[in-house]
Amino acid sequence: MEFNIALLKGDGIGPEIVDSAVAVLEKAADKFGHTFNFTPYLIGGCAIDETGRPLPKETVEGCLASDSVLLGAVGGPKWDDQPGDNRPEKALLGIREALGLYTNLRPAKLYSALRGASPLKDEIVGDGFDLLIVRELTGGIYFGDRGCRQGKYGEEAFDTEAYSVTEIERIGRVAFESAMKRSKKLCSVDKANVLESSRLWRKTMHRLAEEYPEVEYSDMFVDNAAMQLVRNPRQFDVIVTSNMFGDILSDEASQITGSIGMLASASLGETTRGMYEPIHGSAPDIAGQNKANPLATILSAAMMLRYSFGLSAEADAVEEAVDRVLEKGFRTADILGDSADVPLTCTEITEKVLEEL
Repeated sequence: MEFNIALLKGDGIGPEIVDSAVAVLEKAADKFGHTFNFTPYLIGGCAIDETGRPLPKETVEGCLASDSVLLGAVGGPKWDDQPGDNRPEKALLGIREALGLYTNLRPAKLYSALRGASPLKDEIVGDGFDLLIVRELTGGIYFGDRGCRQGKYGEEAFDTEAYSVTEIERIGRVAFESAMKRSKKLCSVDKANVLESSRLWRKTMHRLAEEYPEVEYSDMFVDNAAMQLVRNPRQFDVIVTSNMFGDILSDEASQITGSIGMLASASLGETTRGMYEPIHGSAPDIAGQNKANPLATILSAAMMLRYSFGLSAEADAVEEAVDRVLEKGFRTADILGDSADVPLTCTEITEKVLEEL
């Protein structure tokens, strides 16, 4: 099979980790007899430097013409003086909206080889955990009305949280379908005791739950969910929640796995075209030093193989290669822990994955 992949390398360590994922995809293509065509486009700070805007028209058009998109990371202190509507991070919201990507899948898995890296006690993590956060991606407070005005106590700023039934239904169905493919257990996280938008969220999710009687469904307030993730993460299988709550909880879930450098994500919409990216940032402090952990981006590429291209065997092969690399004790600096071993560089651990693949 042949697929066209848009590469948005971005800023900081973005180019390094995307190059690693491309090498793995090329190896998988050679192993299984496929052809992947890669075309790079500008996004984020590097796009500002070249074009004055974080998301050029050519990038949007290129992504729309591709079968899928692989993203590195955007942003850095170099562009901190940019106005709010022209910051590198603005490009992320823009490309998600342009591609109609309303679902973000964020798996959080504690690998057995990295059990010691988790900040949680052994009696809490047990044999490990494997959960999936389904985050709504194009609605809520990040896309609501906003602005500044004069208020009772002087200048004030506001951002509006708003959700429609349609937006809740479509992310809810993704969550229920995901639960059906896993352990048939779904927890919906909201703040229905305070927010009107959350009350509509909960009402809609309850109605959807009636269509999935096989799924064990529950509700949880977001503050309690944040606590429960560190108290007993094994109680969760699939979590579905709003844009802002999902942003926060997925980062928390990633940290209890031991390193944010290990977590992949997929952003999906109505078509098979998705955008795949690691959930960590651009790490400008180590950019260009060959110290970055590329495994999250490699695992994101595996998600691309599975969700956009329907290549499950190929995705399994990549994920199993990463598992074997970790089981053999190979580590980058962020997952080295207390070991006295010398960490591998970005290119070195990529080579280990290629060998296993």
